[in-house]
Amino acid sequence: MPFCKPWRPPVFGLAAACFYAAAAAAQPAPLAERIQTCGACHDEDGNSKLENIPSLAGQPSFFLVNQLILTREQVRPVEAMLPFVKDLKDEDIVALADHYSKLPPKPSGEPIDPALVKRGAELAEQRRCGSCHLPNLAGQEQIPRIAKQRVDYLIKSLKEFRDGTRLGADTNMSVPVAGLSDADLSALAHYAASR
Repeated sequence: MPFCKPWRPPVFGLAAACFYAAAAAAQPAPLAERIQTCGACHDEDGNSKLENIPSLAGQPSFFLVNQLILTREQVRPVEAMLPFVKDLKDEDIVALADHYSKLPPKPSGEPIDPALVKRGAELAEQRRCGSCHLPNLAGQEQIPRIAKQRVDYLIKSLKEFRDGTRLGADTNMSVPVAGLSDADLSALAHYAASR
């Protein structure tokens, strides 16, 4: 007697296909795939070449973990990042942070003005930037590496800290940048990027 398949309505097959597609989508993406996704903006080696996109290479691991969690939880809302971080598990965040913290930071290739670097060095000394970011500006723990960071991103970030518009940010940066002009912030950015 030939084997007879039980009849199932076509909707069942569609529902099963949708279920398995959803289950496959819910599987965590491999780290290499996540790194490739991040690389579209932050570059493959973590050294951004895009305007106002920060470099991640060489950032302290704890800083990256902290920022990714704050962004995922929308405490620090970064709209462009939300689709990429909203489903990250804590272990994914730790793996990404560990990966980027081990990559060597490189200069962004933006023009660095020597006169601004000199003025920025004076301001960094006066404002004691090295106390938190370390004398070489490599960062530590939850404090970011600002050495070799993009100039445009640093200027934008410093203005947000000064103007109180950076949501979910550490308020410790408010005092060091209080009262500084746009020109001062530009000088600090050129100095940090040159280190």
